[in-house]
Amino acid sequence: MPFGKKRFSSRLSNPNYLNFRKRVLNRDSFCCQYPGCGSSDSLEVHHIKRYSLCRGLRTESANGITLCSGCHKKVTGKEEQYEQMFSSIVRGNQRKAGYKLT
Repeated sequence: MPFGKKRFSSRLSNPNYLNFRKRVLNRDSFCCQYPGCGSSDSLEVHHIKRYSLCRGLRTESANGITLCSGCHKKVTGKEEQYEQMFSSIVRGNQRKAGYKLT
């Protein structure tokens, strides 16, 4: 198993991480949030600010966005380029869902 996959599978045994994924997927209505996509297949939760660099944001739903696997591959490693756009999409989704924005 590749190193990255092993680390990811260990996250899936963490109840806090599972709860984070569930909250993000629910908020994003179980579809890819990349503009123009909207797929509901092969969904993944992407960390807007890198998981490895922002320990305190790892399970904050405002730092997650739902992407299909194809769109996730497009943006991985380029988080800084997409951070503002994804954060804006998340804020809009939070408003629609009635979240209290801080």
